[in-house]
Amino acid sequence: MQAFDKFWAEAVTVLWGMPLVLLLTGAGVYFTVMGGFMPLRGFRHALSILSGRFDDPNDPGEISHFQALSSALSATVGLGNIAGVAIAVAIGGPGAIFWMWISGLVGMSTKFFTCTLACLYRKEDESGVPQGGPMYYLEVGLGKKFLPLAYMFAVFGMIGTLPLFQSNQLAGLLEVHWSIDRSVTGTLAMLAVGAVILGGIKRVGKTTAKVVPAMCLLYLLACLTVVITNYTVVPALFVSIFKHAFGMDAAIGAATGVAVKQVLITGIQRGAFSNEAGIGTAPLAHGAAKTDEPVREGLVAMIGPFVDTHVVCTLTALVILLTGVNPHGGGIVMTATAFELAMPGFGKPLLTLVAVLFATTTMISLCYYGQKCARYLLGPLFGDLYIYMYLLFIPIAAHWTQATAVNIADVAFALMAIPTLIGGLLLSPKVVSAYRDYFQRMRI
Repeated sequence: MQAFDKFWAEAVTVLWGMPLVLLLTGAGVYFTVMGGFMPLRGFRHALSILSGRFDDPNDPGEISHFQALSSALSATVGLGNIAGVAIAVAIGGPGAIFWMWISGLVGMSTKFFTCTLACLYRKEDESGVPQGGPMYYLEVGLGKKFLPLAYMFAVFGMIGTLPLFQSNQLAGLLEVHWSIDRSVTGTLAMLAVGAVILGGIKRVGKTTAKVVPAMCLLYLLACLTVVITNYTVVPALFVSIFKHAFGMDAAIGAATGVAVKQVLITGIQRGAFSNEAGIGTAPLAHGAAKTDEPVREGLVAMIGPFVDTHVVCTLTALVILLTGVNPHGGGIVMTATAFELAMPGFGKPLLTLVAVLFATTTMISLCYYGQKCARYLLGPLFGDLYIYMYLLFIPIAAHWTQATAVNIADVAFALMAIPTLIGGLLLSPKVVSAYRDYFQRMRI
């Protein structure tokens, strides 16, 4: 097992260097400038689309704009926001949060471009239902010569969307704070997730549309209670975040000091893990939206990183920093301890409830992503069997170490980002043409 853990740790070190960080942030900046700062100009219209004003049941696709965003958010607003932020602070210190903000900011444009492409270049499956995602816009938009990149995304998409991190963190939390055996947690989670995902994307969309808004509101209210109660300290925390981000304090990171480069990489890495902008998972959900206007779905997708990173992750970070919890190890146990310190007797059960909801909804959406990649690679007959392999990994990953679960996901995400962003960059002029045409017709 040690050799297994070591392999994934070394793979993360190789893949998550400055080149990948520059690719993720550079692509995001490029999309922002080329898109005419779309996150700022199109945000209001995106909210209007999300309200259902433009929904048409006769449009091609499987789920509504709101259900598509809920499905995508259920995968991104999850334990990455609770446990991932704690890991970022433990490894990179407060400064890592600043770079998570940067990741989220440029990620809004990245999601606009990649999710617009997911609807712009869809391909009908064997049932005549249009399917979208990075592998489809690579194949349909760029041609057969880019099939190796499409296959690359699908292969690592099947790995990156496995429920390793979610199952592991949930099992760890329930074991440490409630003495629940990891096998029990893994088995119950497998049954709960299986009951939903075996019903397909329509059931996933309906379930997440009901659960995600409620769970986000519950968690945000809990965080705001802690932050408002300690509001006098908050300005100093923001100053600390900015100082640590650029090495302006002597001690950077969790303990004796971490190089600014490591703080930056940690922030971008955990930001990408949390909001998944540029990784390619969100286009898989938004590519299933009922719409004949690809730009609309791109605008809706753009809201995701804002909610995920700038709202949820920021509030989680403030709770952790306000309580001064011991950063050793990071992860969900660290966040749960912070909530218990801030809200004695109430914080632990509240965070546990939120964690159960976040982990379950994330695993539900991730399975749909993985199955979509499997069906693309293997066809419907063998691709549909992916669900059973996915469900089997829930109790298995419950017994793994946190480091192994995180490292496997990070490696897969890195190898998913490369084809996603190459296709997005090459096809970006098509998105610009599409949104200019759309805005002219809508007179926005």
